Amino acid sequence: MTGLVKASVAKTIKYKQYQFIKVDPNYEEGVALVTLNRPECHNALSLSLMEELGDSLVALDKDSSVKVVIITGNEKAFSVGADLKEVATSSTTDLLIIDQFSIWDEMGRFKKPLIAAVSGWVVGGGCELAMLCDMVVASETSKFGQPEIRRGIGSGAGGTQRMPRAVGKAKAMEIILTGDYVDASEALQMGLINRVYPVEQFLEGALKIARKITELPPLAVRLAKESVNKAFNSTLSDGLTFERKNYYLTFSTEDQKEGIKAFIEKRKPVYTGH
Repeated sequence: MTGLVKASVAKTIKYKQYQFIKVDPNYEEGVALVTLNRPECHNALSLSLMEELGDSLVALDKDSSVKVVIITGNEKAFSVGADLKEVATSSTTDLLIIDQFSIWDEMGRFKKPLIAAVSGWVVGGGCELAMLCDMVVASETSKFGQPEIRRGIGSGAGGTQRMPRAVGKAKAMEIILTGDYVDASEALQMGLINRVYPVEQFLEGALKIARKITELPPLAVRLAKESVNKAFNSTLSDGLTFERKNYYLTFSTEDQKEGIKAFIEKRKPVYTGH
């Protein structure tokens, strides 16, 4: 536990200038904003863009001033998915050597809350990236789907695994096997996303959730995220064991003491991340 607490000590993080994404680690207090920035191709997820995204998340995870990260695109497209021009002539051997999905696996281990703020096209790898995040806030113009089957390929970044967990087997089968799209209202009804806003308000909608999280003790948030993900990826018995371990860990933190003391004293708690 001591190591976890020490990890919250402030660090000076140097952020790179990227070509295909924009990173604002101080978008709001405690909130970082990462914007996919290939508007000319609707934010197609090239190998270079994904490398930059993975690199930025490593830095943001180390930055103790950042408590929540929002990933977004633009009003027309969060992302249309993989840049198919890059892999059009690739062989199985080529793809195994490139090992493009190792970046996705690393992003899946990001410790802080990730919120996708999406609008327009959220399809293929774009939908997989949204589902990799912990929450999804969408504009009412959003369209979701896994249309890879229309191109004779399959999902590679979690579409066939996360979609059934989010919406159930039957609906996931329909979306994946037909390649059809679902709009924001249907995605909300299915449980694929958290909120729907008018297109001019979807980023603000994501910020509303982020602001609530920034007011909470960071370590408790991290442990809670870990516990929910454990439930997502394991049996009930294993999940309960993991949850209880994290519950006990919180009692070694100063924030836990402050939270209970503030409740008893009927005041707002002041959390320090320790």
